Amino acid sequence: MKCPICYFLDTKVVDSRVASDGLSIRRRRECLKCSFRFSTYEEIELLELIILKRDGRRESYSREKLVGGLKKSCEKRPITEDDFKRLIHSIERDLQRLKKNEIPSKQIGIAVMKNLKKLDPVAYIRYASVYESFKDANEFKKEINKLIKDKKPSLKK
Repeated sequence: MKCPICYFLDTKVVDSRVASDGLSIRRRRECLKCSFRFSTYEEIELLELIILKRDGRRESYSREKLVGGLKKSCEKRPITEDDFKRLIHSIERDLQRLKKNEIPSKQIGIAVMKNLKKLDPVAYIRYASVYESFKDANEFKKEINKLIKDKKPSLKK
């Protein structure tokens, strides 16, 4: 890895530990030329995953695209950076469990909605309204009523 200061091509790892989110490795590195120290993070990456779009197109999986869509849904919600990283990790883990190289975009939507529903109901409704293409307020109302019904504690003992 190049040094970010002098661009020397060789650095050494001084220390490695699990990052605070528990889903990545933080590495302290030192440049062998100028001795500058910096941190890098290593995380799981889904490789060779092809998404089958609704219109028949195929495109490579993009974590950045997933993150961008979720950030819009989670905007101004009380979701920590660690919670957000865990959300992404849970969605990707669900996709990996499918054990397929090609998956329909609908599967991604299902994984996102399942995990977002657990994290934040408002972010879930925001995402669902775009994903399900809500046409009017009644569709919002139906989905909110489902959420409320799911949250009510059971009276059975």
